Amino acid sequence: MAQYDKSDLTRRMDGAIESLRHDLGGLRTGRASTSLLDPVQVEVYGSNMPLNQVATVSAPEPRMLTVQVWDASNVQPVEKAIRAAGLGLNPQQDGTTIRLPIPDLTEERRKELAKLAGQYAEKAKVSVRNVRRDGMDDLKADENKKEIGEDDRKRAEAEVQKLTDGKIAEIDTIAADKEKEILEL
Repeated sequence: MAQYDKSDLTRRMDGAIESLRHDLGGLRTGRASTSLLDPVQVEVYGSNMPLNQVATVSAPEPRMLTVQVWDASNVQPVEKAIRAAGLGLNPQQDGTTIRLPIPDLTEERRKELAKLAGQYAEKAKVSVRNVRRDGMDDLKADENKKEIGEDDRKRAEAEVQKLTDGKIAEIDTIAADKEKEILEL
């Protein structure tokens, strides 16, 4: 049975791109985005939980996030978790609502964020290249086991390379868009 599976390679490469989109969603631009708080983990009920499992996050204004905590006893842990997340936000408590004004980014911080976006993109490219390598290895193994011929292997390798090039280009576009968004504020 042949090991090479193009749909599996595509799925794994798409996973790397989804991971990149998630990572970039957590990078703060000048606009309020609820995804900014996705990485925040709150210690409640004796365990760490994602913020969105203990509160509702919304962006009522372009430069303001609000966190509506469901259980009043969790307001302090939520506020503490937001401060500890290193997002540069200053929570302001108002009953069970926490307001988070989004401060302007300094030029230096913008450059740091753009650089970080580039690092996330590079990590995604490495993942895609690793998937390509696995696909190429599978094709060679299939050829060595006489399950496919040399022509079929070369044709499939070209297909894998074309798929890889497309995914790398998609990563470059996503990263360039995010860097532009960060630097143009």
